[in-house]
This record gives sequence, C-alpha cells and structure tokens, in this order.
Amino acid sequence: MIFKVFYQETIKEVPVRENTHSLYIEGTSEEEVRKKLTEKDYNIEFVTPLSEDYLNYEQQDEDFKVEKA
Repeated sequence: MIFKVFYQETIKEVPVRENTHSLYIEGTSEEEVRKKLTEKDYNIEFVTPLSEDYLNYEQQDEDFKVEKA
C-alpha cells in the first residue's frame, strides 16, 4: 500500500502549512511507515493511506515518486 506523509524538515520545526512537505512511501501500515522514517528526523504531521483513485490522481503529477525506505 502507498501512504502519503506530511512532514516538516526537522523535528524542531513547528508545523506551519506553508512549510509542510509531503512524500509517498510503501508500507503495510501507518506504524511501519513511521518506523521507516524514524532515522530521517522528520516532524511527521500526518500519515494517510492512498485509495486507488487518489493514487491515480497523485501519479499524474510529474514530481510523483514513491520512496523506498
């Protein structure tokens, strides 16, 4: 399953919408995704699984890339 993760670059950053980044990552659960990203020192705001329709929509973006953690 593909998850979309919303995060800040460092754990010390306060979440501000304008500074929020996102990435796509494969995993079997939200817990697994969070474990894969622990060494990156991100301030993770939200992790959400992508439905097939939403994933198809996201893949239309030329910058779409799934992280392999």
